[in-house]
Amino acid sequence: MSYRSERLSNVVRNVVSDAIANRLWDPRVSHFTSVTRVELSGDLRFADVYVSVMGTDSEARKTMKGLESARGMIQTRLARSVDLRQCPLLRFHLDTGLKTALETHRLLEEVKGRRPSADGVVEADPDDTEAADDDQTAERS
Repeated sequence: MSYRSERLSNVVRNVVSDAIANRLWDPRVSHFTSVTRVELSGDLRFADVYVSVMGTDSEARKTMKGLESARGMIQTRLARSVDLRQCPLLRFHLDTGLKTALETHRLLEEVKGRRPSADGVVEADPDDTEAADDDQTAERS
């Protein structure tokens, strides 16, 4: 990615994030919506905006409909923020990477036999620590 397109993607990300957080009053758009990344096409005509929505799948679908509805307003704000002959056309995509990562982590911990506590700290099974102590004692012998 060139320096120019990287700068432009940062501007797009900031403008869209600000619009979602401070300018949209659409009840369909969840308060727990964040822009995860922006990818620009090679000719800078399109900006693919990836959005993460914390909540249920129905909330995510409603948020995406609300963002599509508000795309013109966000596009206008972006056009005023950049000094280009042609402003990139915004295309919104739902980014499920964070949810997938959390679910994968939960499944791995479940397979290991560990349970994450409420504060996110993973506690080991007492049986596992006794087995590990036995293994270390056997290695020393």
